[in-house]
Amino acid sequence: METPALLLLIALGVLCPPSVSSAQDLSYVSEMFSQTPQRLSFYSWYGNVRIFQFQVPADAVLLRWLLQASRGKGNGCEDVEITVHFRYGAPPVINPLGYSFAPNTSVPFSFNQTMKFRNSMQSNLYLNISNPTPGDWFVAAHLPKDTEKIEIQGLTKSCTYIFQPELFVLREVNVPILQEDAPTLQVLDSIKNPARYKLFVPEYTQELRLQLLRCTSNGTGCPLKVTVGSFTQPDSPSHEVNCSDGSDCGIVLQSPPWEKWLTVIVEKPQSLNSSVSFQLAYNLSVCKPGSVASRTFLSFLNLFSPNNSALVTDGQQTTPSTTVLLNEGPTSCLRKYPVIREDLDVVSVRFHPVTSPSVPVVSQLPSVVLLDLNSETDNGGMLVVNLQLNKTGVSSMNSTVVACLSPAAPVLNLNVTQKCTTAFSQGFTFNLSDGATSGTHNIPYPVTDRWYISMQILCPGDDSTCQQQISRVIVSAYLSPCLNDCGKYGECRLLRRNGYLYAACSCKAGWAGWSCTDDQNALSVAQQLIATLLLTLSNLMFVPTIVVAIYHLYFVEAAVYAYTMFFSTFYHACDQPGVTVMCIMDYDTLQFCDFFGSVVAIWVTILCMARLKKIFKYVLFMLGALVIAMSMQLDRRGIWNMLGPCLFALIVLVIAWTTRGVKRRHCYPPSWQRWVFFLIPGIALALTAISVYVFAETNANYYYTHSLWHIMVAASVAFLLPPRERNKKAWQWSQLLDCDYKICKEDREELYVVT
Repeated sequence: METPALLLLIALGVLCPPSVSSAQDLSYVSEMFSQTPQRLSFYSWYGNVRIFQFQVPADAVLLRWLLQASRGKGNGCEDVEITVHFRYGAPPVINPLGYSFAPNTSVPFSFNQTMKFRNSMQSNLYLNISNPTPGDWFVAAHLPKDTEKIEIQGLTKSCTYIFQPELFVLREVNVPILQEDAPTLQVLDSIKNPARYKLFVPEYTQELRLQLLRCTSNGTGCPLKVTVGSFTQPDSPSHEVNCSDGSDCGIVLQSPPWEKWLTVIVEKPQSLNSSVSFQLAYNLSVCKPGSVASRTFLSFLNLFSPNNSALVTDGQQTTPSTTVLLNEGPTSCLRKYPVIREDLDVVSVRFHPVTSPSVPVVSQLPSVVLLDLNSETDNGGMLVVNLQLNKTGVSSMNSTVVACLSPAAPVLNLNVTQKCTTAFSQGFTFNLSDGATSGTHNIPYPVTDRWYISMQILCPGDDSTCQQQISRVIVSAYLSPCLNDCGKYGECRLLRRNGYLYAACSCKAGWAGWSCTDDQNALSVAQQLIATLLLTLSNLMFVPTIVVAIYHLYFVEAAVYAYTMFFSTFYHACDQPGVTVMCIMDYDTLQFCDFFGSVVAIWVTILCMARLKKIFKYVLFMLGALVIAMSMQLDRRGIWNMLGPCLFALIVLVIAWTTRGVKRRHCYPPSWQRWVFFLIPGIALALTAISVYVFAETNANYYYTHSLWHIMVAASVAFLLPPRERNKKAWQWSQLLDCDYKICKEDREELYVVT
């Protein structure tokens, strides 16, 4: 399917790299990545999404995605629209159905593309991304909204939609590395355009200044454009400058990403044939963190001191659980407080400040807390950060604390700009004051990175009292698979796609949304109770059927109907999605007994209608029950578990009735009253019940349609059960007892008749 298109894609990538011509000092290599095709599903919750993870190498110049989709043949295959989402660093957070998120939830951005078949069996889509950010890229694909039609496995045939993404990567080899404060002469000509460079940003970098110097060309001005950074999403902050206004121009980046490589691209217009010479230079403003300590930490250091004496700070010995702010130097730009990362379980991490639950915050320097989410298993859950202003101390009165949660680098100029933005990302702001002492941000699928919480007191003007104030903020941060375990009306499920593990909420009782917090279509407790009563009490329709069976002396059949009624009632009482749930035993056991009893009830009813000899009838009863139990264990929801026994029993019924009709030379059953008042109504009820079960049941009307199925099936059995044999009197005890001379008497009578 994909071989011709893929070869064409490789040829285009190798022969025609984007905006770059071949040169002796430029070298490009190509790499290709592919993953196993997956079958797409119609969307009802995030578990229907198919996730693909790709690792983009460093120095990548171009990404070319080849998105391939195919569908099966048949009338059920429609021209549906496939939606494909892209995101860097974590899986896309999507909301195709427009449900609301939980309060204080910040939704990360992801971009998407759509694919249509347009009356064809295949659909291909190409997507180019220039200058991509190296690291994990995620692709998520799904079909439109699910119709919520309950499909019976093996009976209703659905269309198959297959999706497979493939990634072609073109990357440059030996990209020049810029050295700080060491400008070198560079030349752009028709061969080398654009030019790529990279530089490393160390930890504790406060500001990066990049300058283009001594730009000269044969024409007038400096026709160059300088871009810093890589592509992560269409609306990502773009740092570029057009140097046509002067020979010297530059870019200033506040809070650039720490311990990361940045890409610098210099290019001239394609229409300009003359060469351009220039110099690139950059310098970093790197600061040192202010020192902090605690009684526990100082005591630990005291164990290794030569005199083993108590450490004293500023002439005073520290007290227990007291955080000490040591003197910072003139180059300090922040106070960094250590944090313990505690791994609890899969996609479950908790962070604890080492010093104490509360972090001191002042106005001079921001207090920074690091949340290390740099593992590949940390981007498949929900990051919850809660900050609470501690008002127990006098020093915390009349203070306004602004805080910022940001990835890659902390915000170090909160008291100046009061903007929660770094060089390449938009952070999440907290404002704590006397009116709002706490704030929370829930971030689904956080980007894999080092996250920072920056906190600082805002002081108006030259308020000396405020500048000397110390506020304490209680920091609570953790990563969990789902927010509040999806609440009362949801189930948190761990999902795995191609080795990648992530979590999502499966909602019930009409609740919806990312964390099952959208109650727009939710069922009230009264509606849940009504639904439970409908599904359970509708099984009481088997009571008249059991009475009819006992009246006609069909005790084995009556026992089967009682078994079916009992387990169907309590299975549906346990299967409810809301709070009106009652489980008398394990759910799986109840489900097996319900499915098993339903099929066996149909099996014994049809065989009873055939009026076989007792020895044959009870052998078939037992043998059929054993085979049905085996098939239920193999595939509980397979259509042939019910259809197979029914067809076999109907064949036995037809053979038995045909044999009797031939021997008697009369239609069997012979009585027209039996046909009009019992068989035809019973068959009509059974066919109607099957039609409702197969064609009308959906997730929305399940409570009503399935209750109707219970009623009509039980009623049809009562009509279809044959009358008792003529030689048996109702409730004559001699007819109910086994063994003794009764059987011998019947055998002798049959012998006399034959003789």
